[in-house]
Amino acid sequence: MPPPPTSSLERLAASSAALEAPAVRRRILVIVNPYATTVSGRLRTLVTSALRGRYEVDVVDTRGPGHAVELSADAASAGYDAVATFGGDGTVNEAANGLAGTDTPLTCLPGGATNVFGKMLGTPGDVVDATERLLAVADTWRPRRVDLARSGHRSPSGEWSDRLFTFSAGIGLDAAVVRRCDAHPERKARYKQWYFAAAAVTTFAAEYAVHPPKLETHVDGRVLRGVTSVVQNGDPFTYFKDKPVHVAEGVALDDGRLGGAVLHRATLLDVPPVAARLLSKRLRVTDHRRVGGWSGASAARVVSADGRPVPLEVDGDWIGDVTEARFDVSPRALAVVS
Repeated sequence: MPPPPTSSLERLAASSAALEAPAVRRRILVIVNPYATTVSGRLRTLVTSALRGRYEVDVVDTRGPGHAVELSADAASAGYDAVATFGGDGTVNEAANGLAGTDTPLTCLPGGATNVFGKMLGTPGDVVDATERLLAVADTWRPRRVDLARSGHRSPSGEWSDRLFTFSAGIGLDAAVVRRCDAHPERKARYKQWYFAAAAVTTFAAEYAVHPPKLETHVDGRVLRGVTSVVQNGDPFTYFKDKPVHVAEGVALDDGRLGGAVLHRATLLDVPPVAARLLSKRLRVTDHRRVGGWSGASAARVVSADGRPVPLEVDGDWIGDVTEARFDVSPRALAVVS
């Protein structure tokens, strides 16, 4: 009897070799972001080699922003049975934008720092475990459909653009943190969530301790005023390592509704207890007196009350500074396999 595998990569190879050939070999396009946090050439080769034990696999690296949108749309037109992303939430977001409204399902192999959407679908956060799971579902192939949310946003020049997102969007402090992290990708890759935490402290001190932006969130006939507004297509809002971070409640990926929260004020007295609630198992963020929550809405609108451009992020990627954003949801717009 051969000795047991001594590493996760050897375990992956052994798992693939032990599986019998499936009755139907489905065709999958694997889209790799070679610059994602945990992606390496060796791991790319091992993952795709393992998948070839059960699937017909084509692999392509992204060349820059927007490329995964194009690749995914082309894969759906070409009749691929699925698109697998090997990267972070930004790569997943682009693939979802390319596959929206088609019957070609998306599946996620974690390669980023957080991998929120994959975890929400039940995909393991470890790429070896996630690959083993995808190998295991080759015969029990059951795609399901989830909602996609949409952000229509206006730039300071007055131009409107749209972006679909899978799990969350934010205007204000969280987006400013993402913008700061995206400006230093090497630190983001090295320190992961700890760099986000440090960037949050720095951003708060530099941009929110004095003269923060003024936002108005219009939802279901209410106007919630504050300095940061979050819109969610599902729960949780994000993860800190493998720990879910909950903000809005009563929102799911397949309920056709949005939820969200507004941070009314950000001072040295307000932010620490709100941050503690984000990581608490007992305390709810929306119970804090400086936070207003909402759920069950089909649309929401956020505007800069003082006209200042405010950063916007979707699915953890900063996409620009805006003066207004309008959100809605497209029920069951995306097919997924997990």
